[in-house]
Amino acid sequence: MREAELWQRLAQHLGDGYARTWAEQYSLDTLGGRTVVESLAAGLPNKTIWRAVWQALELPATDR
Repeated sequence: MREAELWQRLAQHLGDGYARTWAEQYSLDTLGGRTVVESLAAGLPNKTIWRAVWQALELPATDR
């Protein structure tokens, strides 16, 4: 998964305006307490980040 796809999926589920804010402010335990933005900066794989987001938002299996 590319970073652009990660952002696209976030926008799809959270809305264009809120996705960036959520990614900057919401800490995910499965990412070591990092936000999406911090995880990207730390070099975590995009797929790992998306799986953590998917779990946190309790999205359906089809969106995994």
